[in-house]
Amino acid sequence: MTNQPAWHLIHTKPRQERIARAQLSMQGFTTYLPLIKQLIPDNSTVFPLFPRYLFIRLTAGLDDWTPIRSTRGVSSLVRIGMNPAIISDQLVSAIREREAADGLHTLPTKNFSNGDRVRLVSGPLAEYEAIFSEKRAENRAIILLNLIGKQNKIEVPIDNLKTSS
Repeated sequence: MTNQPAWHLIHTKPRQERIARAQLSMQGFTTYLPLIKQLIPDNSTVFPLFPRYLFIRLTAGLDDWTPIRSTRGVSSLVRIGMNPAIISDQLVSAIREREAADGLHTLPTKNFSNGDRVRLVSGPLAEYEAIFSEKRAENRAIILLNLIGKQNKIEVPIDNLKTSS
């Protein structure tokens, strides 16, 4: 390890990324929590781009790393063997460059309408064509799939669908 500042990765407790970021910032650490905004009709949800992970900038030999593990919201410092994992500055910069002006990444929504022809792109039914029926919850959809000559309603992740050409 050198005495150069480097980005490292904190593994947080479930859904406590923001708490860990705030607590570490209060201790004087530089942190980065990339957030993503998913546009949902009538609402938008903001959540971590990498759930349970938080970037932290540390300098080996200069920063006191011992309080990190007992910080509220922190589970552990990600390590490779006995050494803390180093995240390249280029990777963190690339993530930051993709942020919108509001500091958030935007997850595009898939807008399907009732009756649209769709194709499954993953899972056991990949490449099957179906008819979009309705959107369920935040990321689920009901499709009508023709199997063995009968139309069946199936609930699938909306990310498994694409518009059929």
